[in-house]
Amino acid sequence: MKIHNFFPLSIFQDQIQISVEEKNSLINEIRKMKDSSKNPDYKLKNASWTGDTQGFEYLHKNKVFDKLFEEIKKKIILYLDFLKVDHKQLDFFLSRSWATISNNKEAIARHQHLQSHISYAYYLKKSSEDSNFILHDEIHRNEFIPALFRSTTLQKEQVVKEPTYASAPRVSLDVKEDDIVIFPSKTPHGTDQGPNNNERISISGDVIFLAKNSNLLEHLTPSFDNWKKI
Repeated sequence: MKIHNFFPLSIFQDQIQISVEEKNSLINEIRKMKDSSKNPDYKLKNASWTGDTQGFEYLHKNKVFDKLFEEIKKKIILYLDFLKVDHKQLDFFLSRSWATISNNKEAIARHQHLQSHISYAYYLKKSSEDSNFILHDEIHRNEFIPALFRSTTLQKEQVVKEPTYASAPRVSLDVKEDDIVIFPSKTPHGTDQGPNNNERISISGDVIFLAKNSNLLEHLTPSFDNWKKI
């Protein structure tokens, strides 16, 4: 018997090593942002603090983060290389980048970044006991009966004996401090509540690709040189 698995979702994971001094500098900068939040009433109970909702969504414009973003670009190139995409024909643009701080069992609800091409999450500070990176399947290719693998009732009654990589509606990706995860922005993702009050700090961002030369390439967004504001 053979089971063939087609159409995988490929999630890039690697580490970015920075010095203790640089790490502490970034952490202090992010904590200062949280202390000066511009929209504190927006934060929901048990939800993490996210800089993009508090007036700090362009970390790539802050020179304190320059070295980190140089390393992030290197990882993006590795991700494209794996997918056999010629990155030399593309211009990379960071459209948004922000920090997230989670404390006291706070979580990040399931969401997508539909306004960009790829996204990333870099774990600047994280304990080994803290919540992992959660990926959600919205296609459910193997679900031959609607809600078969998502129904709590069917799980309770053991109609589905146990989830497998071929049927699980969500996956918990084990991430550690210094890890970076890169994925298509359309991928639903989030975090669960952490089991303790440890502080978790991550830096997330969105990337958009434009063609350096889009002649005869209708599926790529052309360079800004060919745009006109109206």
